[in-house]
Amino acid sequence: MRVNAIARGFFLTEQNKRLLIHEDDSWMKRTQDILKHTPAKRLGTSEGLLGTLMWLLDDEASGFVTAIPVPVDGGSWAYAGM
Repeated sequence: MRVNAIARGFFLTEQNKRLLIHEDDSWMKRTQDILKHTPAKRLGTSEGLLGTLMWLLDDEASGFVTAIPVPVDGGSWAYAGM
């Protein structure tokens, strides 16, 4: 039995767009603060999770991987020293 998880970082979605972007498409202060601690200097997209999910579902590619969270976060986990 394999148990893994995707530990996602900050992703831009329709649900949180109003909290992260001004109407003129500029970043809000909170988003600027998030990006300061994200080495990729951008927010994630839902499509960005797909590759990790497909890898985890492929028993040949990741069949020996178990009991880990896979960070998909633009590097913020490593940057924070976790």
